[in-house]
Amino acid sequence: MREKAPTFEELRGSVGQELGVSDWLEITQERIDMFAACTGDHQWIHVDREMARRRSPLRTTIAHGYLSLSLVSSFIQGMRILPENTQGAFNHGVDMVRFIAPVRSGARVRLRTTLVSMEDVGPRQYLLKASNTLEIDGEPQPAMIAETLVMLYEKRG
Repeated sequence: MREKAPTFEELRGSVGQELGVSDWLEITQERIDMFAACTGDHQWIHVDREMARRRSPLRTTIAHGYLSLSLVSSFIQGMRILPENTQGAFNHGVDMVRFIAPVRSGARVRLRTTLVSMEDVGPRQYLLKASNTLEIDGEPQPAMIAETLVMLYEKRG
């Protein structure tokens, strides 16, 4: 994690470079259950430990793919990637997302982010494209790769 947030110019100079790696986060069954409650997706592979133990080839519950994707924003905030003088940062979309490997309940994940591009789209307004890889502790394949878009607004002054 960075010691301090970059300036907009420093960020612009980071295109093509890794911006940071987050701390590890344990994906608990409680987190999976809360995500299921929020989304209404109560498929047994996510929330029924006993059925997963009996019927799943993984023998345990797994996180929803969209739970993995939803973690990108909080991981990025924790990595201090966004410039200090950012007035606002808004999700603008996802160009690509692939769920590569399942995240088992109890597994630890972290995010590795590289800046793909930073485009000026208006006065003090920038569109960032980032490549994000959600790694699973001890696993050879990542859980997910996603190219995300964020619209940044720079404070006046």
